[in-house]
Amino acid sequence: MRDRLKIMPLLASLAALGIIATTIIGLPSTAPGLSAQMNANAETIGIKNVVTAVLLDFRGYDTLLEISVLMLATVAVLSLRVPPSESRRRLTGESGLLLGSLTRLLAPFMIVIAGFLVWVGSSGPGGAFQAGAVLGAGGILLALAGYDRPAWVRQSLIRVALTIGLLAFIAIALLPILNGGTLLEYPDSARKTLLLLLEGLLTLSIGASLASLFLASASRGQDGGGR
Repeated sequence: MRDRLKIMPLLASLAALGIIATTIIGLPSTAPGLSAQMNANAETIGIKNVVTAVLLDFRGYDTLLEISVLMLATVAVLSLRVPPSESRRRLTGESGLLLGSLTRLLAPFMIVIAGFLVWVGSSGPGGAFQAGAVLGAGGILLALAGYDRPAWVRQSLIRVALTIGLLAFIAIALLPILNGGTLLEYPDSARKTLLLLLEGLLTLSIGASLASLFLASASRGQDGGGR
């Protein structure tokens, strides 16, 4: 009986492999694709970059859920770290001459690059996820170099930065319903403006989330341990 049970996973794997192989073999040799339709519709909404148009317009539901998952994961990780003041402590002491000088040089450029990626994302490679990654990397670099969080950056401001992207996305998604439209149906007159505004706010939230996740992983947890 046990031998039969051991062979069941193998049979299930072979069956799944057979289904996948049959599906792949049955695909047409030349797929028609949707590139022509995507490019044509991207021009009509004012967003020339097809990737940005897909993420925020044609496939807005997926992007909204992705941002929601990222924010929920950040909240879950931060909730395991006590006290909240742990995120204020320095990860290292005084940074070395090389790292400190390099950080002071690169941090302002990383902020500018993040803003550039948001702006250029409407017509070329870029967008909120790339810009947020650069912004978050800048925050992590400052933390590794031993820089403390400025006194004016309070906990309430960090919460706003973490949530403003998701809240703005939800508000923009629900706004058309008030005018008799459907969810995520952007008004044509303000479509490009809303998408650029949303990209900027999402960049801020993604950057704050990535930096917060790093700082939380370097702080003590409820069990008193740390990494």
